[in-house]
Amino acid sequence: MARKTINVGGEIVELPDVPKKWVYIGLVAILGLIFVFTSFYTIQPNEKGVIQRFGAYVRSTDSGLHFKLPFFIETVKKVPVEDVLKQEFGFRTAQAGVRTRYASGDFSDESLMLTGDLNSASVEWIVQYRIQDPVKYLFNVRNVEGTLRDVSESVMRQVVGDRSVDEVIVLSRQEIEDEAHQLTQQVLDEYETGLKIVTVKLQDVVPPEPVQPAFNEVNEARQEKESIINEALSAYNKVIPKAEGQAKQTISEAEGYATNRINRARGDAEKFLAVWREYNKAKDVTKRRLYLETMLDILPNFENIYVVDEQQTGLIPLLQFPRTKEVASK
Repeated sequence: MARKTINVGGEIVELPDVPKKWVYIGLVAILGLIFVFTSFYTIQPNEKGVIQRFGAYVRSTDSGLHFKLPFFIETVKKVPVEDVLKQEFGFRTAQAGVRTRYASGDFSDESLMLTGDLNSASVEWIVQYRIQDPVKYLFNVRNVEGTLRDVSESVMRQVVGDRSVDEVIVLSRQEIEDEAHQLTQQVLDEYETGLKIVTVKLQDVVPPEPVQPAFNEVNEARQEKESIINEALSAYNKVIPKAEGQAKQTISEAEGYATNRINRARGDAEKFLAVWREYNKAKDVTKRRLYLETMLDILPNFENIYVVDEQQTGLIPLLQFPRTKEVASK
């Protein structure tokens, strides 16, 4: 095989004389590999592909294996549209896990805020979001994450500034989260960032360190007040329901007694009216029946019974009435 020599740094190097056909085959193979690796791409299930042709957006692709124009005529950017991303404000997580470690830096420029009653509060919160529209996310705003941080901080300061320090720290945490969520999403939609806020969650909301002792004393006094109120309500709930139950029982008994007396009176009245109606239908029969019933009640009490003719006169001397012991004693 013929060899060629070249001078490299003063040294003569011999090179093998490769046939031109092998050079062409090698070039074709390299071009084929470049064609394959620059034409086919894979999108994961949690991603969406954004295709650009010479830098201009042309289409979007879902998960799977896809083809695009080779040799970097078309490029693809993979955007994780299903992942939930997070931004932290007022603190930074150094290492997440069972025992989370936080960065020791000073982030008071984010967390220190002025409340509506001219007090100060240190507010820490997180914003969880998803990329809803990858095209807007890539092309409408230069720094989407920085824009999100600026918008969220501005909105949180506005919401906190509309409330008192007690509402911010204790009373209205859920309302603050909901309002900050709504206002942040509204601003991001106006900017067409393509982001969707999942949740805004307050973390530690405390007074600044110089006033924490005084604030703790106020909280202790408030808790003592609530404890006394709860004890009073407990005593109230024990006595009042019992008294109300006894009152209802007395009223029920009185109503039952009244109902019973009314029903008995109505029954007696109905009985009398029934007898009166029957008497009007047959007065003679009724008189005779009453007379006979009366005689049945009276006659058994007499020892001797005399039946006398109505026309008989001078009867008394003929009758020898027995004297009772009381008459004899008199």
